[in-house]
Amino acid sequence: MTFLLGQSMTGGYGGADILHDCTIGVERGEIAVVVGPNGAGKSTAMKAIFGMLSLREGTVTMDGEDITALAPQERVRKGMGFVPQTGNVFPSMSVEENLEMGAFIRDDDIRETMEQVYTLFPILREKRRQAAGELSGGQRQQVAVGRALMTRPGVLMLDEPTAGVSPIVMDELFDRIIEIARTGIAILMVEQNAKQALNIADKGYVLVQGRNRYTDTGATLLADPEVRRAFLGG
Repeated sequence: MTFLLGQSMTGGYGGADILHDCTIGVERGEIAVVVGPNGAGKSTAMKAIFGMLSLREGTVTMDGEDITALAPQERVRKGMGFVPQTGNVFPSMSVEENLEMGAFIRDDDIRETMEQVYTLFPILREKRRQAAGELSGGQRQQVAVGRALMTRPGVLMLDEPTAGVSPIVMDELFDRIIEIARTGIAILMVEQNAKQALNIADKGYVLVQGRNRYTDTGATLLADPEVRRAFLGG
């Protein structure tokens, strides 16, 4: 039984289907990466799993429970953390306030979790009183990921976490993502930097026009000459 599974998902916005019988899943403590050309339906697949898109066909299950009918906020309560690509911080609020906002579903003591986030992202501790809008792109991404971690999710979904950041910042973010997975959290991410993402992935999904084209371990996909030529620039 896969911990989080979007099975045979078909659906889109309005009348047109973007996803066609698409299946994506991830286990606890594993990093699964969704790659593919622009317009392949990668972000749509994430939104479908998070409940932001109603499916015509297919199911979403988490830890053995069918959550296909649940709204996004209900999925958060079930243990799903989602970091969208844009608009993922409150710019006028301080870093610490952003993290506190992330814990909105909790009524217990959040200090220990906040301490874990600061240990993972030391720069956030340093800038905790600063408005999130004043931070660099990479630091804002750290705030967004940290905020999602404040709910203590079972799965963390990241939509293009390295969009618009420098290669050095990308490597650092990926290192942190590996650390998060090691704590037993399942990580599902959509990533434009396909080669680097597959490098850290336990499992990779290559989508083309909303369909599964290749599914394998990250290492196998990286080594496949056909995948390299078509999707990874040789």
